[in-house]
Order: sequence, then structure tokens, then C-alpha cells
Amino acid sequence: MSMAVVGMVAGMALAFAGYFGGFGAFLLVAALGAVGFIAGRFLDGDLEPGDFFRSRGRDERRR
Repeated sequence: MSMAVVGMVAGMALAFAGYFGGFGAFLLVAALGAVGFIAGRFLDGDLEPGDFFRSRGRDERRR
């Protein structure tokens, strides 16, 4: 599935949440979508837990 289709489906889900559930539901769906996206990146191996805790100033250990 292309990233354009994934983006379209995510946008439609946010639109439905905003329309039927209000702004609070929109924020909840957006936040849970972001958590799911990060979890998926971890499972795919694109992110490592240390990426969030490493300082940006030191690049000698980065790949």
C-alpha cells in the first residue's frame, strides 16, 4: 500500500472523528495514530529506543 493511500485513510479517519465526535475525539484519534505509527516504526526496525534518549550534540556513535 502506498504512503499516499495510507495518508488518505488516516485523514479520512481524523475527519470522521472530528465530524462525529468533536474536537476531543479528533485529538484522541490523532494522538493514538501517532503512537501506532511510532510503534510500527519500532517493529519494522526503523527506530531504536536509544534514538529518543541520545543527545543530538554527539554524532560519533550514530550509524
